[in-house]
Amino acid sequence: MIRTLWRSLEAVHAMIYFAPEADSRYAAAGLDRAGGYFASRAAALGAAGAEVVISTFYNFNPALVRARIPQAWETVTPERMLEMRLEAADEALKKVLPDDLKEITELARKAAERAREMLHGRTLFAAHASLPWPEETRLQLWHAQTLLREFRGDGHLAALLRHNITGIEALVLHAAEGEIPAETLRKTRGWSEEQWAETVEDLRKRGLVNDEQLLSEAGRELRQSIEDETDRMNAPAYDVLSEQEKRRYVELAGPLSKAVVEAGMVPGRR
Repeated sequence: MIRTLWRSLEAVHAMIYFAPEADSRYAAAGLDRAGGYFASRAAALGAAGAEVVISTFYNFNPALVRARIPQAWETVTPERMLEMRLEAADEALKKVLPDDLKEITELARKAAERAREMLHGRTLFAAHASLPWPEETRLQLWHAQTLLREFRGDGHLAALLRHNITGIEALVLHAAEGEIPAETLRKTRGWSEEQWAETVEDLRKRGLVNDEQLLSEAGRELRQSIEDETDRMNAPAYDVLSEQEKRRYVELAGPLSKAVVEAGMVPGRR
C-alpha cells in the first residue's frame, strides 16, 4: 500500500524533469539540460558543491556532475533556480490538472508535513523541507509530492548503502529487471559503455545478473529486499493517514497522474 500511495501521485512531481517549460527557462539562464536538472534539484541545498550533489543524487557519474556543478552557480543563483522550477511546474500543471484539488492537496500535505518531522539522515529531503509552502493549491500539491519523493528517495539510498550497492550498480540492477532499457539509464546518468560493461561483469561474477544481463534469483531477492526496506522507511510519512484516507488518496491521486502521463509529460509511462 505504501508504494501505491507514493506512485499514485508521483507523475505530478516527476514531470518537472521533462517539462519544456522548465528546459526553456534553464536554457535562458545559460544552462544545458543536465545543468538545469542538477542545479534545479540541488538548489534547495544552496550553492552546493559537486561532491554534495554526487552524494545526494547517488547514481550519476561524478564526472557528469563535476562538469555542471559548481559552474552552474556562476551563471544563476540557487534562489533563482527555485523560482524558475516553481514557475515551470505551475505553467505545465495548469494545462492538465483540474481546478478542484483541495481534498487531495490536504491529504498529500498532511503526509508531507508528517515527513517533515523526520529530517534525520535525509539530506536532500531536509533541504526541500526547509522551503516555504507555495500559496497556489496546485503548487502546494506539487510541493507535497516533491517532499514525499525526496523523503522516499533518501530512504532508498540508505537501503542501497546497507547492501553495499553503488550508484552504477543500482542502475544496472534496475535495468536487469527488464522494464527500462539499459541504454536509457546509462546515457541519462552519464556512464560510459566501458563503465557499464565492467559493472555488469562484476555483478555477473557476484551472481546477481545472468549472461543475458537480467536479474538472477539472487539479484531478484536483493532488489526485492531493497524495495521492501525502502517502503518500510517511507511508511511513517503516510501513517498519519487513516485507512480510509489512504484509499481516498489513491482514488484522487490516480487520475491526476494519469492525466499527466497521457499528456506525454512523463516519457515512457504511457
